[in-house]
Amino acid sequence: MTGRRRTPAPPREAVLAATMAMIAERGLEQLTMAALGREVGMSSGHLVYYFRSKDELLLRTLEWCEGRLGTERSALLARPATARERLDAYVDLYVPDGHRDPHWTLWLEVWNRSQNADADARDRQAAIEGAWHRDLVALLAEGVSRGEFRRVDPDRYAARLRALLDGLSIHVAIGLRGTDRPQVLGHVREFLTETLLADA
Repeated sequence: MTGRRRTPAPPREAVLAATMAMIAERGLEQLTMAALGREVGMSSGHLVYYFRSKDELLLRTLEWCEGRLGTERSALLARPATARERLDAYVDLYVPDGHRDPHWTLWLEVWNRSQNADADARDRQAAIEGAWHRDLVALLAEGVSRGEFRRVDPDRYAARLRALLDGLSIHVAIGLRGTDRPQVLGHVREFLTETLLADA
């Protein structure tokens, strides 16, 4: 008599990709451990074994998505272009594609859950934020050193710009009436022209 053949668990990256696909197709309200388990051929118990909780699953999915975005961001910022052109590319990558953008939907949920998160989870979120901030600071410093940008403090300016981007991006992601991606990009580019360009 042969034992029952066990189906191997899918690779962790496949589970994270399926999580992101479910958020994109059905929204976060439909994402449960049971529903995700059916999607990837695992029991909800196995998912809890691998990820411990839905909070951990969401944070790992965000880290996975941000890793991919980080690669894309690095490529954009390494292009042979002016600092302003690369800054516009950074902003384009930052701002949501539209209402219910899955990446921003996930970010908003993780932010919301972070109120009760432990120190490790908060450190991991800070690491994600830190990568965006460091890249922006480096780009601003380069633009200043080349004379393309005014002599701003890159770290302070980056903190303020990212606060502006976060606020406007939330408006896009939640579908606030009268605020869409083209309008937000226009507001940000106008702000950059007024506050950063050397010849403004």
